[in-house]
Amino acid sequence: MTVRADGLATASVLVENGRITRIIAGAAPDDGVPHVEGRSRMLLPRFVEVHTHLDKGQVHHRAPNPNGTFLGAREAVMADREANWSAEDVRTRMDFALRCALHHGTGAIRTHLDSIGKQTAISWGVFDEMRAAWKDRIALQAVCLFPVVKVIDEPEEFANVLAHVRRYGGVLGAVTFLGEPLDGKLDAALDIMIGTAKAEGIDLDFHVDESDSPDARSLEVIADALVRHRFAGRALAGHCCSLALMDDADRRRVIDKLVAARLNVVSLPMCNMYLQDRVSGRTPRWRGVAPLHELDAAGVSTMVSSDNTRDAFYAYGDLDAVEVYREATRILHFDHSSRPWLETVFARPADQMGLDDRGRLAPGLAADLVILPARTMNEFLSRPQVGRTVLIGGKAIAVPLPDYAELDVL
Repeated sequence: MTVRADGLATASVLVENGRITRIIAGAAPDDGVPHVEGRSRMLLPRFVEVHTHLDKGQVHHRAPNPNGTFLGAREAVMADREANWSAEDVRTRMDFALRCALHHGTGAIRTHLDSIGKQTAISWGVFDEMRAAWKDRIALQAVCLFPVVKVIDEPEEFANVLAHVRRYGGVLGAVTFLGEPLDGKLDAALDIMIGTAKAEGIDLDFHVDESDSPDARSLEVIADALVRHRFAGRALAGHCCSLALMDDADRRRVIDKLVAARLNVVSLPMCNMYLQDRVSGRTPRWRGVAPLHELDAAGVSTMVSSDNTRDAFYAYGDLDAVEVYREATRILHFDHSSRPWLETVFARPADQMGLDDRGRLAPGLAADLVILPARTMNEFLSRPQVGRTVLIGGKAIAVPLPDYAELDVL
C-alpha cells in the first residue's frame, strides 16, 4: 500500500457482519460486492481518549475559574465538589459528556475520578453504572485521583480508595507535587503505591509536574521508583509540563530514565495551554506542554487527550478528539514531521488502556469507524469536520449533540 506524503493511503475496506474482513490498496474491485463510494474521504478507527475527567466536566455555568489559574481551578473544583457532586449530579454530567464523545466518534475513554472522602464511593458507584450502560458504545476505564501524600498522611483514606480500585477493576493514580520542593514523602508514597500495583497487577497513571516551577521534578522520581520496583505493568504520566523547561542535559537524563522505566507520557495541550504561565496582564511566554518530540524520538510512547472539559481547569472543549488532535498539531508542531503522530489518539492510548481491539483498522476487528469529509491531512486539520459519520459494527449511528440547556437543572 502506497503511503502519501501526508501519511495517508488510498484503500478499500470490506465489512461483513459488522467486522472488517479485508483491506486492499486502491479502489474497490469490480467483484459484484455492494460498496459505498468513498470519494477519497478519510476513514479512521474510532478515537481513544486516555486522559479525561468525566466527574468534573460541564460545570462552567456554576463553578467557573475566577482567574484562569491552576490555584483558581483547584479552589473552584473543591468548593463545587463539596456542595454539588451528588450521585445524580455526577451521573447527569457524565452522561452528557459521553453523548458528546459518542457523537464526535470516540470509542474508548479513561477518566480520572476524584477519590477523596465521601466522593470516592459516590463517583466510583456512578462510574460503574455508566460503564455498564455504555459498554456497547464506549469502553470506559477509571483511575483514582488524590494527592499522593495521602498515602503516607492518611493511610485509612488510601486503603478505602484502593478498595474501590480493586472492586471496580480500576487504575491506581495520584497527583504528585506541583511546585513544592521534593521531600522523602514522595519516595515513600510511591514505594507503597507501586509495590501494591505490582503485587496486585494494577496499572498506574499519575498527574505529574503540572507546573512551571523548577521544584516540580516528580517525573524523575517516579521513573526511578518504577525501575527500583521492577514494575512490569503499564504506567502513564500525564502533563509533565515542567520537563519542557529543564536544560537540555537534565531533560535528556530524565527522558532516558522514562525509557528505562517504560513510563509513557500523555500531554493535554488545550488544558495545559489554558492554565500554564497565566499571569494577569501579561502575555504567556511558553505553551505549557510536555516536550513530546524529544520523548517520542527517544522511544517513549506519547499521547494527547482532552483532559478537562468546560470546568474550572479548562473552560472549553467538547470531548472531541478531532479538536484535540487539530490543536495538538498547532501547539506541539505535529506538522512538518515524519513521525506517526496520528497514533497519539488511536493505537497508543489503546495500548496504554490494554485495548488491543481499539484504535486500529485491521481485518478481524469490529468496523467501529469514523468517516470524515476530508481527503487530505490539510483538509482534516483545517475544518472542525462537522460532517463526520460514526459507525459502530459497520452501522452508522445518529446521536445528536446534547443541548447545554439539559444542564440548567444542575
